[in-house]
Amino acid sequence: MARILVTGATGFIGRRLVRALVEAGHDVKAMTRHPETYHGPGRPVRGDVAERASLTEPLEDVDVAYYLVHSLDNTDFEKRDADAARMFAKVAATTGVGQIVYLGGLGNEHNGALSAHLRSRREVEGLLGSTGIPVTVLRAAIVVGKGGVSWEMTRQLVKKLPAMVVPKWVGTRTQPIGIDDVVSYLVGVAGHEKALGQVYEIGGPEVLTYGEMLQQAAMVMNGRELPVVQVPVLTPRLSSYWLALVTDVDLTTGRNLIDSMGTEVVVTDDAIRDVVPLDLVPYQESVRRALEDDRQTEG
Repeated sequence: MARILVTGATGFIGRRLVRALVEAGHDVKAMTRHPETYHGPGRPVRGDVAERASLTEPLEDVDVAYYLVHSLDNTDFEKRDADAARMFAKVAATTGVGQIVYLGGLGNEHNGALSAHLRSRREVEGLLGSTGIPVTVLRAAIVVGKGGVSWEMTRQLVKKLPAMVVPKWVGTRTQPIGIDDVVSYLVGVAGHEKALGQVYEIGGPEVLTYGEMLQQAAMVMNGRELPVVQVPVLTPRLSSYWLALVTDVDLTTGRNLIDSMGTEVVVTDDAIRDVVPLDLVPYQESVRRALEDDRQTEG
């Protein structure tokens, strides 16, 4: 059993991760800015990565700290995320944390084509390890599950549009992964000796274009594909306005995500499979599970 802190414990991934860690027998602190309203598993603790003084108590007596926070809905997210990661690493070093686990983003930085969003994720990786604590990084592309921004974009586009007018990034390849598999990987690397100081790429069993993801989601949801019309010139700014019009994804978040959609994000190294062997869930099954979660919530 490990003593674990999960930041972002009420978020899309954090709330599922806390539950899985508790079920695995770990002693888990769930960090949130509003512990008085937290009713999930684990022990709620107050903490805010933007306030250094609030981090000491949550990070005390912790073996593994999961860092699952970002500021993608802010226009200055790069600075905010860098400052928060730097502060978190410093406090974690003073309290003796043995491992930090971070969920970053896939993408090849060596070709110089990373978006601001993905460059920020890389910077956070480095800053979390800047004080010498071993960091385990899992880099993922789109995570499919209820509550995930990318999934909500997909679901709402398929649900609301009889046909899609899409920009050229719809042909970019990506490797979506279901939320259940992401959580299994995150749980599996906790305290794992081989995972200390390592960067792993994680993805589902299929490489798909964004267009294929939309079409497969439409098949699961509606039993048929959607007509798609590709527009050669549709800038990220115009694309974000289009998303904000059709979906409830806020403009800033949508723009930051769309900036990344021109970058191919596929797994090139499957070393994680030797550390945490999984039978990965296919994309269409992940879509079905997300839709079932939606139905249960509505019910």
